[in-house]
Amino acid sequence: MKYPPKHHQDDTIDHMIDVIKTYPLATVISVKNNEPLITHLPLVYENHKLIGHIDIYNPQAQLLKDDKLVTIIFGGPQCYISPTVYSTTQLPTWNYIKVHIKGIVKAIESKAALKQSLITMTEFLEAPDHNYVLEPDNPRLNANLDYIKMFEIDITHWEGKFKLSQDKKTSDMKAAREELIRANQESIRLFLDKVF
Repeated sequence: MKYPPKHHQDDTIDHMIDVIKTYPLATVISVKNNEPLITHLPLVYENHKLIGHIDIYNPQAQLLKDDKLVTIIFGGPQCYISPTVYSTTQLPTWNYIKVHIKGIVKAIESKAALKQSLITMTEFLEAPDHNYVLEPDNPRLNANLDYIKMFEIDITHWEGKFKLSQDKKTSDMKAAREELIRANQESIRLFLDKVF
């Protein structure tokens, strides 16, 4: 990413961190023998790293260690923007938020660290109400520790892709923002009515 001037760079990173925290389900991409392996996992941003867990039977688990390179994609809201949304003459477009990250991945072998990380991730995902607490003495948690691998990713490269009608006049940007909210709420309901 070509970073903006320094005073904007911290805001840009902060916005990308907000995407990760709000939409933590990541697309994790590794390459083995020129073939991509892709898994969708929630990741937690902590101390300038991404922390995750993967089932030991997932073929990608063998690639999430030993300082291997990994690419991560986080996706925020997205939708089609019709020209009818704008007050000025425009062409159809698609607005979206994506964060691309590259990093170096290390396996964390400690069962105690894995257990605490699963508890911490559950706490993060249960926010703000914390209706469920994963207790350290949960027998199901303890029984599954041998089947889960923990990893951390040292981030080496950030790239934010925020296509949000920024090239339009202020009133059209606001209209596109409202359409992004409306379309996402409506499309989720319509889609889930079909499949769930």
